[in-house]
Amino acid sequence: MRQTLVRRSVVTTLALGLALATAPAEAKPKPNTNAAVKVDLTVQGPDGLLFKGKVKTKGHDVTTATGGTHKCDGTNGGANPSKVPTPTAALDDAAHKKGFTWDGTWYASFDDFSVDTIKNVSGGGSAYWSIAVNGTPTPVGGCQFKLNAGDRVSFTWTSF
Repeated sequence: MRQTLVRRSVVTTLALGLALATAPAEAKPKPNTNAAVKVDLTVQGPDGLLFKGKVKTKGHDVTTATGGTHKCDGTNGGANPSKVPTPTAALDDAAHKKGFTWDGTWYASFDDFSVDTIKNVSGGGSAYWSIAVNGTPTPVGGCQFKLNAGDRVSFTWTSF
């Protein structure tokens, strides 16, 4: 009987040791990819500078008069696997904090806004608001591009 108890004890100890040795390591917490970042935002209209300043932003829901309320957190269109700060969210934050308006149309097919008006300056039929980060036009919409701390974001009235 004593020998059976010893065997069970040894087998149980070995099984527990094997289970612990092959168990996955404790999951490390994921970094907050949507932590607020400070960026430099410039809005250049056809007649000059409309806004220039530092803005603290992170991806969030955005509401416009024309487009309604939609997410603008970098996950739009599957562009990023988790929420991140975006150019359009930065514009929205600046507008709310600095007291100016902007409006944009929501395009479900792009899962993004098209910025139509900033500070009552409209793109209209012969111009549009282009978005650039660090001097390079964004290859995706303003709710899809990931911003990093210190990025230079510009919305520029551009005629065509």
